[in-house]
Amino acid sequence: MKINKKTALSICATGMAILAIAGCSKKDATTSQSSSSKSSADKTIRVEGSFRGEEEARFQEIVKIFNEKTGYNVVYAGSPDFEVQIQVETQAGTPPDIAALPQPGTMKRFAQAGQLKALDADVVAAINENYAPVWKDLGSYNGKVYGVFHRVNAKSFVWYNKKEWAKRGYSIPTTWDELRALEYKMVADGIAPWSIGFESAAASGWPGTDWLEDMMLRTAGPEVYDKWVNHEIAFNDPAVVNALKYCGEIFLNKNYVLGGPDNIIAQNYGDSVKPLFTNPPTAMMNRQGNFITGFMQDEIQANLEENVGVFALPGVDSRWGTPVLGGGDQFVAFTDKEGVKEFLEFLTTWEACAPWAKVGGALFPHKNQNFNDYGNSLERDIAKILVNASVFRFDASDLMPTEVGSGSFWTGMVNYVSGAESAEQALKTIDATWPR
Repeated sequence: MKINKKTALSICATGMAILAIAGCSKKDATTSQSSSSKSSADKTIRVEGSFRGEEEARFQEIVKIFNEKTGYNVVYAGSPDFEVQIQVETQAGTPPDIAALPQPGTMKRFAQAGQLKALDADVVAAINENYAPVWKDLGSYNGKVYGVFHRVNAKSFVWYNKKEWAKRGYSIPTTWDELRALEYKMVADGIAPWSIGFESAAASGWPGTDWLEDMMLRTAGPEVYDKWVNHEIAFNDPAVVNALKYCGEIFLNKNYVLGGPDNIIAQNYGDSVKPLFTNPPTAMMNRQGNFITGFMQDEIQANLEENVGVFALPGVDSRWGTPVLGGGDQFVAFTDKEGVKEFLEFLTTWEACAPWAKVGGALFPHKNQNFNDYGNSLERDIAKILVNASVFRFDASDLMPTEVGSGSFWTGMVNYVSGAESAEQALKTIDATWPR
């Protein structure tokens, strides 16, 4: 349609179109269109992480809630190589707006390099309101808060056969002395207190590292634990030797572990929970993370609430209560574009967690959560343990150099349990592998 000058001026004046006629130049039209496109593009917030498969599907449901509430367009992309990818992107100057980092050390490296944005005061206020102080501390570097924790996992749990314990009249121990008394009673009753498995093919030994990490938190405390992780004390420091000897009270006692030390090394970690649920059971307890239910017999998994009980591995020193060992993802900001603050603040709320909790397979550290939203009583119980913990630390072996955390630490635990090395020898051997 041909538009005359009069019509064009009228359209321009009413703002219905911008034409290259009279007062509406081609430059004006381009500028206006560019501004409109920019406004639309600015609604998109790129988020990257390692969630894939079912985990990604659960997180996408959280994203959908935020987008529908706010009008922003959060777009999440998961990658199996995320930890390499995020390093490459930041070096190239093309990071996402937000990233979900699984390791605290990664956050600290980016913060130290000045690549992260410290969290807005409103987000920090939400963290103060909705989390125990430990989570703010874990997300901080040099006095500034950078990370918001969302989905986490934990390992410091002891699993048991609920029906068998009820039949035998066993009570849940809440202190290490009570645990020792229970072990003694179980042996007197003619049954092994523990079923433990270190076997995991090329990764054999890693379940033993979790045991030692738990005992370091319980006997030496979080500050010494942090020094150990960072090699500010030697791997064979007396505090570590002491913690390993606590493990040895169980590992090296053939009456306390099903099959004795040899079976610890031979038994697969996933299979180690099954003796609790054979008919009759051949062991009473298994210490493992919240994922272990997936390795239980099918008939047990069919009714977890009726068959399975769980409690926190008891504390040793009352100063640190009942510490929890685990991991989790903290969301950090690489940009401060509009919407980034809003999304991070949203993640601090239970609204951003409840849909995933209802489906199962995830824990959340939020203080103000509705435990009834978890799909079963087991997840409610372990969520309460997590929330009530005054001390939480990341898995030490995951934070240590690969040569140690995924190498000598694993083999050192096997050597200790096999009797090839004493506690002192095993830890000294591990220390010698720490990169200098």
